Amino acid sequence: MLKILKNLKKSFWSVVVIIILLVVQAQADLRLPDFTSRIVNIGIQSGGIENAVPEIISKEDMDNILIFSNEGEKILENYSLIGNNVSKEQQKIIDDYLGKDYEIENDTIYVLNNIDNEKEEELSEIFSEPLMEYSVITNEQTESEIKNELMSKVPEAQKQVIEDMSVLEILKTMPEEQRNTMLSEFTKQVDNMESSIKEQAGVAEVKNLYSNLGVDTDKLQNNYILFQGLQMLGVALISMISAITIMLLSARVAAKLGKTLREKVFKKVLSFSTGELNEFSTASLITRSTNDIQQIQMLIAILFRVVVYAPIIGIGGFTKVLTTSDSSMAWIIGVAILAVLFIVLTLFIVAMPKFKKLQELTDKLNLVSREILSGMQVIRAFNKEKKEEKRFEKANNNLMKTNVFVNRTMSMMMPLLMFVMNSIMILIIWAGGHNVDQGIMQVGDMMAFIQYTMQIVMAFLMISMISIMLPRASVSAKRINEVLETEPSIKDKPERELKKFDENKKGLVEFKNVSFRYPDADTEILEDINFTAKPGETTAIIGSTGSGKSTIVNLLPRFYDVTGGELLIDGVNVKDVSQKDLRDIIGFVPQKGLLFSGTIESNIKYSDDNMDDEKMYEAARIAQATEFIETKEKKYKDPISQGGGNVSGGQRQRISIARALAKDPEIFVFDDSFSALDLKTDATLREALSEKTHDKTVIIVAQRISTILNADQIIVLEEGKVVGKGTHDELMKNSETYRQIALSQLSEEELNGKGGN
Repeated sequence: MLKILKNLKKSFWSVVVIIILLVVQAQADLRLPDFTSRIVNIGIQSGGIENAVPEIISKEDMDNILIFSNEGEKILENYSLIGNNVSKEQQKIIDDYLGKDYEIENDTIYVLNNIDNEKEEELSEIFSEPLMEYSVITNEQTESEIKNELMSKVPEAQKQVIEDMSVLEILKTMPEEQRNTMLSEFTKQVDNMESSIKEQAGVAEVKNLYSNLGVDTDKLQNNYILFQGLQMLGVALISMISAITIMLLSARVAAKLGKTLREKVFKKVLSFSTGELNEFSTASLITRSTNDIQQIQMLIAILFRVVVYAPIIGIGGFTKVLTTSDSSMAWIIGVAILAVLFIVLTLFIVAMPKFKKLQELTDKLNLVSREILSGMQVIRAFNKEKKEEKRFEKANNNLMKTNVFVNRTMSMMMPLLMFVMNSIMILIIWAGGHNVDQGIMQVGDMMAFIQYTMQIVMAFLMISMISIMLPRASVSAKRINEVLETEPSIKDKPERELKKFDENKKGLVEFKNVSFRYPDADTEILEDINFTAKPGETTAIIGSTGSGKSTIVNLLPRFYDVTGGELLIDGVNVKDVSQKDLRDIIGFVPQKGLLFSGTIESNIKYSDDNMDDEKMYEAARIAQATEFIETKEKKYKDPISQGGGNVSGGQRQRISIARALAKDPEIFVFDDSFSALDLKTDATLREALSEKTHDKTVIIVAQRISTILNADQIIVLEEGKVVGKGTHDELMKNSETYRQIALSQLSEEELNGKGGN
């Protein structure tokens, strides 16, 4: 898989941008639970007041609160008593809380100085306890109970004095030592409370202090919620824009990788010899170029979100839980992760072997489909439709069963994971509810914890989703690498070692003790082949089926390499020249006339798109194709379907011959290329061909004796060996094999008559 990913270097900067945006999105997503927590805890529950430090407070309230604190000096050093001189920062605080029209009386209001967050947190801890005590003392019910207790402990004379006084007024009149003694029991109970409870009570009292001063607390709360909500919306917008951009770039990177892989596979396949093509099979190569690359492309489209985004979310969420939430519930996240991993790994182990088999079965189905569609005429001719239907159905069913098994197995994943997620959410609410009840955490913190946990679980869900695609993509990557890493058995030597053709031996073809065997074959197909084909002459090759005729001509353009002896063209061993240079001087007409989709013109001009029309017309005339081309509605512009399916076999052969003639090479090779022509057209074509090729080397493989009667040299093959060589007349006298082939097709009188011409 890593070898495939190396092809992403063309999209390097896009990948860098994707990674940066993923980090941005992850950070944005990790901030959203904080906003939820603040909106609930501070905005809703605390009325928009963030901590137990009042930013503005009346002098009277400050004096009252300091009665309950031993750190009065530390508190007051962080406040300024407003007099005649008001700084801009102090005026802004007054305007924000009391309005711009508020008239301040000197020495009646304290304003918080500009302090850092650390100092503010420290001050909040100091303030929480006296604020809570002040809140309790000033509560009507509590005040009544405390006053009754005090009345019971003082003489009758003093009762009349303090009867109309509030508890706070009573405390002010007491000596400090007596007051501290009286409050010691009360403050002891407050000290034992959780700090979060004291802070919440302190925040609630700050709200009362603001109300006492005339602050619009409803507006304060609404402004806080609105501000936090807008910030949350902005962060969510950043996350959304990042996500959309990431998906667009990921799709582009994946598509570009798919394009690069298809180009590399196709280019590699073009370099394959016939041996490699037979090894992989056409159906398998098509599957690897399409379906396998599509699997890789789909994986890459979401891979970055898993490789980059999921770890950031998972680790970041866990860190946030430990640092900003109640870490006592962190064990719940551990349970969730273990449950998710157990489900994913179990399903992965069960389904993995089937993923590997899927691509093999897809290959098999493609192979069967291609064979059936290609051989439709034969199938119908033998009434074997039912048999082929069963063969296709078997391959189709095997693929279907494997797909069903994989899909059923993997379809269990989402319900199971959703069950885990919902169960975890219930567990959080249950444990968090107890903590909220005990004052250990607030509701907003519990909601944030739920969000962080879901983010962590979703990160593992994303990893589990990639686990569905990864095995299949991994198999596909391996299959693609098999093609890319296969070295062609036929390749050019290094450029510095390549030779040029000898101009003095132009068109000369020499077989010197040539032998050939197919890869992994036990016996040689050709053995000790010796003959020379000269320019201006026609060399014909004839023999029984399987004697090696087509194999000999396939050696000329190096579709295969000789395994013994030497094959020389233009005086140079074909292995010592580049394949391009070699094939440039050969006009090859294969046994099966293959045409490409396009027009008659594009097929004849296949060797050169810029070929002159006159050259095309001449090639068509010599190939005897003009007659049927002129009857077409659009003539040379008439369309040709894939493989030439809309023209007859004879017409295909004539267009194929015209294609080779238009190339005007040094050497013409006709591999049984006249078999679909009638005798009259065959004779006319050969006569016209002799004029065109009077200075060219012509090599013809033929089954019909009439095609090669007038050849300058006839090579007779039997079981891969040359058993006769010479002209028609010479072979009729000297070669029993040739004589038997000739007499099986024509009478002796016809042969003698033809041979004499």
